[in-house]
Amino acid sequence: MSLGGLTESKSFIQCQLMNENKILVHKHLIIRADVNNPPKSEIEFENWLKNFIKSINMKIMLGPFCKYSNLEGNEGLTGAAIIETSHVIMHCWDRVNPPVMQLDVYSCSEFDPIKVCEKIKKDFNVIKLEYKFLDRNSELKEIDVQ
Repeated sequence: MSLGGLTESKSFIQCQLMNENKILVHKHLIIRADVNNPPKSEIEFENWLKNFIKSINMKIMLGPFCKYSNLEGNEGLTGAAIIETSHVIMHCWDRVNPPVMQLDVYSCSEFDPIKVCEKIKKDFNVIKLEYKFLDRNSELKEIDVQ
């Protein structure tokens, strides 16, 4: 399919087909956490992202890519992966006290936000965690998770 000279990706077309079959969802989890144990290296963070994505039953298409920023006031690791159904991105600022982590999981398929939060708490020794879970199918509707 073409959109003004742009070719749609195979994944986008798959998502369209899933939508026609009523399988497609648009779930978006946004987490902000103060942590005691942020990832320490790009390799450690890359391995964590691989394991995390597998733990929520998603499949990696590209990445993960992890890089440390030394930009003053923005020091810390950023990791990103393209998954079959969208993306996972995390930013960790390690030079603030306590370190801050922000995670973004967006998927065209179902996943358990509580399972994600529990993994973050366990793996990074969380002090405080806040999240929003959104259904973005036709509007930005917050989902009440209990």
